[in-house]
Amino acid sequence: MKEMTLAASKEKLDEVLSFIDEELEKVSCPPRIMMQVDIAVEELFVNIASYAYAPGKGTALIRVEMEKNPLAIRITFEDSGIPYNPLAKADPDITLSAEDRQIGGLGIYMVKKSMNDVIYQHKDGKNILTIVKHL
Repeated sequence: MKEMTLAASKEKLDEVLSFIDEELEKVSCPPRIMMQVDIAVEELFVNIASYAYAPGKGTALIRVEMEKNPLAIRITFEDSGIPYNPLAKADPDITLSAEDRQIGGLGIYMVKKSMNDVIYQHKDGKNILTIVKHL
């Protein structure tokens, strides 16, 4: 298990992606799966950076664990910001045109569809969101 704590700031996204990709490269992750993981990580980290502490500032903890059977990556995001469960919101109706859909929710919908598991809990004053992707 590896983890990092950093400012929840959009400017730190490249650092977060490098941290995740380094672990994926160690297990020769296929490029297509790495791209899916990177898109999910970007969506989740940017949401934390944009909304968790608004209008203030705070930190995010990113934890990466590799699982063996089946081979998978487990990435956990923790912040002490405003309690928010992104999984509680109904999925957007993607059959509607972009003009007819409500704003918001498409990013987390993409995360839910591209990952094997997405789990949220609020514990000890922290938002804890975990994604799992089989490799």
